[in-house]
Amino acid sequence: MNFSLWCFALFRLAGAAQDKAFRLVQRDQLTSTNDEALALARAGDAGRLWVVASAQTKGRGRNGRLWSSPRGNLHASLLLIDPAPTHRVAELGFAAGIAAIHALREILSGDHNLKLKWPNDVLHGGAKLAGILLESASLPDGRLACVAGIGVNCGLHPGDTPYKAIDLAAIMGEPVAPERVFEPLSVAMNHWLDVWAGGSGFEAIRAEWLSLAAGLGTWISVVRPSQTIEGVFQTIDANGRLILEQASGQVAIEAGDVFFDPPSSKAAMAGR
Repeated sequence: MNFSLWCFALFRLAGAAQDKAFRLVQRDQLTSTNDEALALARAGDAGRLWVVASAQTKGRGRNGRLWSSPRGNLHASLLLIDPAPTHRVAELGFAAGIAAIHALREILSGDHNLKLKWPNDVLHGGAKLAGILLESASLPDGRLACVAGIGVNCGLHPGDTPYKAIDLAAIMGEPVAPERVFEPLSVAMNHWLDVWAGGSGFEAIRAEWLSLAAGLGTWISVVRPSQTIEGVFQTIDANGRLILEQASGQVAIEAGDVFFDPPSSKAAMAGR
C-alpha cells in the first residue's frame, strides 16, 4: 500500500461536520492548501470544503511571509462560498481563531495557557502554536470564495521567526499527529461558524474572542509597514479593529503585527 495514500486515510471529518455537508480532500503535497482551495472554487466547487496536505512547498502567512510547512504539522484550509456580506467577510478570521483554540484546548485538556493574539494567532505560554491566513477571490459568476487557512505546529516549529514559536509535541512531551488535531478542529469550526451566522452573530464571536485574548489591558506595540503604534490594548470593536488607548485618546487599528514586550518607559502605563 502506498504510504502517502495511507496517510490520507488518517484524516477524517467529524460526524457533526459531515452532517452539515462539509467535505474533505487530501493531498500528499501542495504548494499551498489556500491556493488549492481557491483553484477548486474557480473550477466550480460549491464550498464547505476542507483541503488538507501533508506538506506545503510554498506555505505562507500574513503579508506573504513564509510559513514553515514540514510533514508532521497540520496544513488545512476551509473553502466557503459567499459566507457573509462582503463587508463582514474578515470576521471569519476571528471565528476560525476561536475554533482553533477550542480544538487545541480539547487536545491539551483545557490548558488555559492557550490565548489568541490579534488578529488570529494562537499562542501557548506566549509562543506561537498556530496561525490563520484568511484570503478571498471574486469568481467569474459573481460569487466570493473565502478561504481560512489554518496551520498548527504539531511536531515541529521554526526557530528563526520574529515571534517565539512552539509545537504540540514539545508542550505534551509526546508525538502529536496532525490528524489528531484536524478532527476536533472540524467540529469546532462547524460550531463557531454557526455562532457567527454569516456576521449576524459577530457580537457573540467578539465576546468569546475577548475572553481568550492575549495581552488585554496591557501595553502593546503594533508594527505596521510605515509606523509602530503603542498603547494599552483595550478591546476589539464591532468591526474587529484593535482599540488602543493612548494619552491623546483611543486609536482603532485595522491591521498590524502585535508585540507584547513594552519599552521600559511605557510599561507602567499598562496598569492605568
